[in-house]
Amino acid sequence: MPTTKNTYLKIFFSILLLSAFFSCDQPKPQKKVSKNPNEINFISLSNVGGQLGNYRIIKVTKDSISAEMGLTANQTHKKWVSTISPEAWKKLTSSINIKDLDYIKSSPSVQPVDGVDETFQIRTPKKSHLYVNSYVDTVRYKQLQQIKEQLDQILPKEYK
Repeated sequence: MPTTKNTYLKIFFSILLLSAFFSCDQPKPQKKVSKNPNEINFISLSNVGGQLGNYRIIKVTKDSISAEMGLTANQTHKKWVSTISPEAWKKLTSSINIKDLDYIKSSPSVQPVDGVDETFQIRTPKKSHLYVNSYVDTVRYKQLQQIKEQLDQILPKEYK
């Protein structure tokens, strides 16, 4: 009889340990949730196309900026990454009116005729806005033009 008691205790203890082991989940990291759903948290500008496959891609967040450029015809590629100051980020985003972003118009791609497409992406926690060749919208393109001018002041000259 003592062996059966030990066997039952071993089984009971094993079940207890296994259930405790599987019930211990690691806490999942919480994402930072912005208090303002209209706050801009990402800006991207890309120019892609041309006969030789030129590209330039600039990505900016609150704390960093990266630029890539190259030519697919001869397989060249350069990349630059840097931090961005809060003042530069604020200056970059100050020209953007969130309410107007819904009304900016895109136009068709010009890549099929060896043209270069200009693509802007602006993200908020609430929505992502994507524009292709929006320079044809002369009324509302001004704020996107100001972003381009601000980026030219931040970027090294070889990425302009």
